[in-house]
Amino acid sequence: MASIPGELSRRGFTKALVVTDRVLVAAGVARRVTALLDDAGFAYDIYDDVMPNPTIEAVQAGVAAFGLSGADCLVAIGGGSPQDTCKAIGIIVANPEFSDVRSLERVADTQNPSVPIIGVPTTAGTAAEVTINYVITDSRKFVCVDPLGIPVVAVVDADMMAGMPAALKVATGMDALTHAIEGYTTKGAWELTDALHLKAIEIIADSLPGSARGDEAAGERMALGQYVAGMGFSNVGLGLVHAMAHPLGAYYDAAHGVANAILLPHVMAFNAEATGEKFREIARAMGVARTEEMTIDRAREAAVRAVAQLASSLGTSASLSDLGASKDDIPALAAAALAAVCAAGNPREATLDDVTDLYTAAF
Repeated sequence: MASIPGELSRRGFTKALVVTDRVLVAAGVARRVTALLDDAGFAYDIYDDVMPNPTIEAVQAGVAAFGLSGADCLVAIGGGSPQDTCKAIGIIVANPEFSDVRSLERVADTQNPSVPIIGVPTTAGTAAEVTINYVITDSRKFVCVDPLGIPVVAVVDADMMAGMPAALKVATGMDALTHAIEGYTTKGAWELTDALHLKAIEIIADSLPGSARGDEAAGERMALGQYVAGMGFSNVGLGLVHAMAHPLGAYYDAAHGVANAILLPHVMAFNAEATGEKFREIARAMGVARTEEMTIDRAREAAVRAVAQLASSLGTSASLSDLGASKDDIPALAAAALAAVCAAGNPREATLDDVTDLYTAAF
């Protein structure tokens, strides 16, 4: 963290708009960064009107705040929601023709790089500080993919994550594990990203339980693991777990990591037949012994079981009903999931009936 003021000055910036949320301001987390700016005499304003599953209106208000501030850079402090909001703000300031926000969905034809962003994550999960993706919520969640929005610097400091409640560490950690597993098995995966994702799975599976208990060394490892996963999936995409989780966030304001944790074993079991030997490597990275002696079917079952057991041991919700979801909404949820950009990367083609069955099983 201590490097932030010097990094801003070294790059020639003179004033920052700090994008964060009110919870982090009230808890004094954002102050850990702004105090450094104060000590360095670096000017800043704060925009903290960010909520979980950030909305179009929050982005547009942030764009207005940037214009009023006279800032020439952005500092995003928070988990996925402040990071994603900040990315959208930075892109729209530089490309005002996309001020409706909705037109940024999927791969928009932006021409100008974002206002420079310093990303300071406070959760070990989303890796939004290093990815080309950001997610905004309207009546649904929509994914925006834009390499022009990647922060110019990511300051990944586990001290900023240490104060998270255990439940948040678990939820964001399961999001990171989902990134690694989906990135490893997505259609676009290749040798380099495979290496990143397998290492991320290994780090996260080994470190998440200790991090949730408050172990400092495990927390450091989780900060690294989620970052490594982000470096991988940002280059190849995700799959059906994320496609199905996003509508749950839009419909019920469900925590993204919790939704992922519920869906991941079900989608893994569905995808298993289309993953070759990869589930054997996932099982090994999850700590399953003697995977080389297993048949491929047994190895695939072991991978799914290891993920389910990790989630269960961490106390995550086991059913979509725990999120307040309604079975009556399954047809609409399934249609939204199948239309989502992440669905295209799934290793096994899924029909509407398949996605409907997966949601039903997750209840």
